[in-house]
Amino acid sequence: MIETLFHAYTPLIIWTGLGLLLFRYIPVNFPKLLGNLLYWVGIPLQIFVLARQSEFSGAVSITPAIAVSVMFLSTSLAWLTWLLLRKFSAIALKKTSFWGKKLPIDRSFLNFNSLKRSSQGSFILASMLANTGFVGLAMTPALIGADNNNWAVLYSVTNNVIGTYGFGVFIASYFGRSQQQNRWWTQLRDVLTVPALWAFFIGLATRNIPLPETVESGLQGAIWAVIASALLLVGIRLRSIKKWQSFELALIPSLLKVVIVPVLVGLGASYFGLSGDPRLVLVLMSGTPTALAVLILAEVYDLDRDLLASSIAITSAGLLLMLPLWLAWFS
Repeated sequence: MIETLFHAYTPLIIWTGLGLLLFRYIPVNFPKLLGNLLYWVGIPLQIFVLARQSEFSGAVSITPAIAVSVMFLSTSLAWLTWLLLRKFSAIALKKTSFWGKKLPIDRSFLNFNSLKRSSQGSFILASMLANTGFVGLAMTPALIGADNNNWAVLYSVTNNVIGTYGFGVFIASYFGRSQQQNRWWTQLRDVLTVPALWAFFIGLATRNIPLPETVESGLQGAIWAVIASALLLVGIRLRSIKKWQSFELALIPSLLKVVIVPVLVGLGASYFGLSGDPRLVLVLMSGTPTALAVLILAEVYDLDRDLLASSIAITSAGLLLMLPLWLAWFS
């Protein structure tokens, strides 16, 4: 397990660290350009290869339904938490004293009502979208039996296609625009024109069409280039954070992402009769760190990049702390 985590986190540390180092030497517009390039070219290429090479035979048919249910659970909890924080913020800012004593309140942090729509969208995406493809599929082979690996593969595909580039794009489009600009057909148009979705269906339809060996090897190399570029973007955005308030705010969706939702998923799976490896897969996949793709969506739809980058960093560290507990409770 330790070796698996080491292999999963080594590229993250190397390429994110390189982004941290290169931050001061790159043009101001480079992160946005890189994010758009990944959105329109890199990620569709990665999804195309995933659709062509993933083996779904024997995969449990209920896995996509479970993955979608977990996604909506995370979204609902994030939305409810945001509303409660806004309510608490409004009440706390009115109370400047308690029993005649002045309260030492950091008013800038408590004032959630002053945050932009883009921060709310980032808050929800950070809680909802999981890094099942990069971290999740890297962990599961060492922790579960080969007979149950299709649970992980099908969960990851559902999370990426329906979650990140379906519902995730819908949320990013909604909160990335002002209320005056929002119309239901705007979000529908953005979802239907997501290049990653088209790439998935094209890859699925051409699975039985062999490609030249040089093309296949080139596609494999391109996947690693996409992963490295996404991690580089994470490092650049982490280095650009100027206020610790982003890390403070990111603690809340990170707690939902790597603690509350996985525990609820594990308990729910137990209640419905799942145990062993299938239950552990669901817990692992629902508790993986915030997806790197959220930063790509942030560049395209102008969301709160600092909050998302902070959430990726916190949840990546939180996974290491929570993994032994998941193995003890749900394996």
